[in-house]
Order: sequence, then structure tokens, then C-alpha cells
Amino acid sequence: MAVSFFFIFFICFSILQIPLFSTATIHKRALFRPNVTTQQDLSPKNDTPTTYFEVTNPIKLPKTKSCSYLVLKHDFAYTYGKPPILTNYTPPSNCPSKKFSKIILEWKATSKGRQFDRIFGIWLGGVEIFRSCTAEPRPNGVIWTVKKDITRYSSLLMTNQTLAVYIGNIVDSKYTGVYHVEIFVHFYPTEKVRNPFKGFDSGADLIVPISRNLPLNDGLWFEIENSTYVQSKEFKIPQNVYRAVLEIYVSFHENDEFWYGNLPNDYITANNRSDIAGNGAFREVIVSLDDVVVGAVWPFTVIYTGGINPLLWRPISGIGSFDLPSYDIEITPLLGKILDGSSHNISFSVTNALNVWYVDANLHLWLDKKSVKTEGKLLEYSSLPLSFSLASNFTGLDGSFLTNARRSISMTGWVKSSYGIVNTRSSQSLSYSNYMVMGNDANLQVVDQTIEFNDTVYAKTRSFSVQVLESLKKFQLHMYSDGVEIGDKSYAAISNVTLIFDEKRLKYGSSASSVHNLQNAQGYMLVKDQSLDSGLGSTQQIYKYNNDKGCYFRNISSSNYTVLYDKVINSCSKLINTVS
Repeated sequence: MAVSFFFIFFICFSILQIPLFSTATIHKRALFRPNVTTQQDLSPKNDTPTTYFEVTNPIKLPKTKSCSYLVLKHDFAYTYGKPPILTNYTPPSNCPSKKFSKIILEWKATSKGRQFDRIFGIWLGGVEIFRSCTAEPRPNGVIWTVKKDITRYSSLLMTNQTLAVYIGNIVDSKYTGVYHVEIFVHFYPTEKVRNPFKGFDSGADLIVPISRNLPLNDGLWFEIENSTYVQSKEFKIPQNVYRAVLEIYVSFHENDEFWYGNLPNDYITANNRSDIAGNGAFREVIVSLDDVVVGAVWPFTVIYTGGINPLLWRPISGIGSFDLPSYDIEITPLLGKILDGSSHNISFSVTNALNVWYVDANLHLWLDKKSVKTEGKLLEYSSLPLSFSLASNFTGLDGSFLTNARRSISMTGWVKSSYGIVNTRSSQSLSYSNYMVMGNDANLQVVDQTIEFNDTVYAKTRSFSVQVLESLKKFQLHMYSDGVEIGDKSYAAISNVTLIFDEKRLKYGSSASSVHNLQNAQGYMLVKDQSLDSGLGSTQQIYKYNNDKGCYFRNISSSNYTVLYDKVINSCSKLINTVS
């Protein structure tokens, strides 16, 4: 029924022959960017604050009793261009045990009034542990809670650190939303002793921040402003490391918030439209060690809570918007290059970037406690140049564009430690396809994009295999946006969005876990003077997760701030019966 309504809505505008958007507004339309906030409360009349949430797999907790404490409580008002909020972090002193099998970060926030979505981050000792987007408030208020498993940062959480939180918020007479925030950490004591060989199944012994140093009047992330920008950080590691993993945090903003809808430069030049975001629809984050490419990130297309049509994400937020994914790159084969006790350099760049990308990293290191020095050697390295093609077919403002790209990176090396000589091979294989159509004098834009992002780590001693890990990711996006101008500084727009996040993790060649996350959203809006005057948004989502410990399934739908149905299955047998 919703689809029929949107179709009728569009036909009505066509019959009335209301003028299409003037070309002066193309840059906003082509970027799917409404750049609006809610002028009035469009939800059903209710004084109760709305609870926003992201659909994801609940964290499986141990049976042990948690030790919890409030790390920070703060009201984020006008914080843009000011230093991050800092507090002293100390490990819990009230726990009977000092060994924990699960550590959970809990973010709780409320806001009331009018405000844009704001990206924010949390750093502990310079190590980023959480990146997220705020919910856009409403007059009667919003509430949202995010829980993240931060067990992988255990070694960091066991020492005194400085915790930093940055939200670039602006509060004035028009944008009144203040974010009232509480941050908790919950520690769950371990139930059993772990395997003494910790290289692949436990958290790192040391985590080195690859981020900017305090003091700052911004977040600790690096800012990549264009395709020629390279941001870097020097670091030095202990000489008894036997494994190294680089964890990358990425988010995209301003002219590249909707990079997957950016138009090719030849189109912009031909139409004399320098105000349109360009450089095409392909982006990749390149990570280099001492100027040698060691990995690439082709990120999932996270849509923030104000993106495209803000009404789409109320109360169900977009995939990844409340907990942006990070991306791991195994660099163990390269340890022989950096175990010399000298300083080295990790750098970041973004292919085709426009202003602005926020990128930083955490270097996770596993230490050999039985030796003061390990040895290593790089045996093989291959990084083929990016394979890229663009086929443009346009006349005037309308046309189609097909972009394809491929990249592969692999490396093999050995490390000698008290565990023996371990040979490790790490590889990445990435493919990308984006088909874009512009119509109705560039007021209509359709994007179909697929990214396949596969990582493999194979480690073995001379006598047996230590670990085989594979991560097979597939990110899909379909987006439709059309609109008409209906007067001075006013327009109406229709948007349909499909997001799919699929990942399968394999261990020793057999399935260890899989997630299928499918989200469909449809909406229309009437905008007057950059304020959302009226509209409607609906979202349907299917989330399915399974691993060797259990299954989780959720089928949920919402419309106009209201959850229409919500079905949850926690049993694998019930899930099989439901699917079959």
C-alpha cells in the first residue's frame, strides 16, 4: 500500500505540471541531501519521547555478574570547534576478578528540540573505540541507547587512560538540540581460562593509536579533504611482537557524504556545473606502511540519521548509523620490516576524495611474553594497481554512468617466536560496481551499487595449521530519488532506499558466523526554506545472524514514528522451521 501511495503522490505532481527543480538545486538533489531539519513535530501526537534504535544482533553475555560504572555524564551543547570532553578513566576497582570475558560500552543519550545529525567518536588513550551518529531530535524528545562489545580493547581498558569524546554540535536560537549523554562500561568476569596461545582468539596485548594527538579543537581522527591529501602518523612497536592487525575507522561527510551518488567530472564540465559534487562515485581508503600499500577499505554505505529523507530513519535508524563498522587489515607478514626498534609510518589517503573523510586506526599487537625479541621476514608481496573503468553516456543533464573497479593485495611472511615459526599469508580481494541514471533534467537519480570485500588470513607452523580466517562481505545499495520544485525555496521529494549488509566469517574453511541485514525504506517530504514541513517515512528490515553458539532473527517494520510489527526468533530450530 505504501508503494502505491508514493506512486500516486508522484503522478499527482506530474498531472499538475508543477515545474521541476531548477538547475540551481541539482547539487542537493544529486547528492540525495535534503540538508533540512524538522520544523514541526510530524509524529503522532504524544508527549512521550521517541526511542530510536538500530536493528542488530544482541550481545551474548556471560552468566557472571557484571561490574558496571558510569564513565562520563555530560551535556553536549555548543561543542563545534572546541576541544573534546576529557575525563580520567580508571579500571574497575569493585570487581572480585581482574579477568573479563566480555566488556560492553553503553551509550545512552537524550535530546529535545531541533538539530542536525552529528558524527562523534570516543577515544581511550588515543585509541578509537566507538564511532557513531546522533539521532535527530524532535520537540517532545528522543532517546537512544547503543551497546558495543569492546572486549577486543581489554588490554587498554585495564590501565589508567584519558577518555575523549567529541561531538561537533551547534546550538543557537534555531538549532536548539542539546545532547545529554551518559557513558557506561560493563565488565563481565571470565567463566573459564583461555587457551595460552592468544594470537588469533584473544584480544591484543598492546594497542597503539594511529590518530591525532591531543590537544585538539576537533576529534582525534585525521581529516582527508581531497584526493591528494595524505595523513600519517609515526609509531614504534616493541621488539617481541608476533602478530599485528590494523583496525581502521572511516566515515564520510559534506561533499562526500553521498559519494556513491557523485557525478563524473566530464558530466560536470560538459554541463558547466562546478557546484555539483564530482569525482565520480568510486572511493577507497588506501592504507600504507612506510609508503607501501598494505590494505584498502571500500566502506559500507552508512546513511546517517538525517540522510536522504530524515523521516526514513525514525525510529529505526540506518544500518551502521549508531555503530559504524571498523575494518581489519592483517599486517603480520610485514612484521619483519618493523621489528627493528625504529620509528615507522602509517598513512591514509582516499581515492577521488572530496571534503571530508574522517579516518584513523588502531594497531593491535600480540606480544611474546617469553622472549624479548621476535624475528620476521616478508617472503612475498603483491599489490596490483587499481583496475578501474567508467562508461559515461549522457546528453545534457540526463544520462547513465557505469563504474567498475577491482583491487587485490596479498603478502606472505614468517615470524619466529617462542610459539615457533609461524608463516602467515594475508590477502584482500575487492570488487565494485555502480550503475547510475540521471533523468528529468537531473531531478531524478537512481543508483545501484555492489561492493564485494573479501579478506583471508592463513597462518601455520611447519607441522600444523594455526588458523584460517576468512571474511566475505557484500555491501549493496539501491537508491531512487525524485523531486519537484513547488515555489520559492520549496520542493517535494520522493525517496526509496535499499541497504544490504552481508558478511560470512569462515574458520578453517567452515562457517563460523554469518549475518544478513536487509533494510528497505520509502518516504516523501515537503521542504520549505530548508525545513521539513510535512512528509512520511516507512522502513522494513530483516536481520538474520547465526554462529556455532546460536541464531537470531528479527523482522520489523515502522511508519510515521510507529513500529507496525516486530517479530524476533532466538532459536535456530524455530528459525529453520520459519524459513522453510
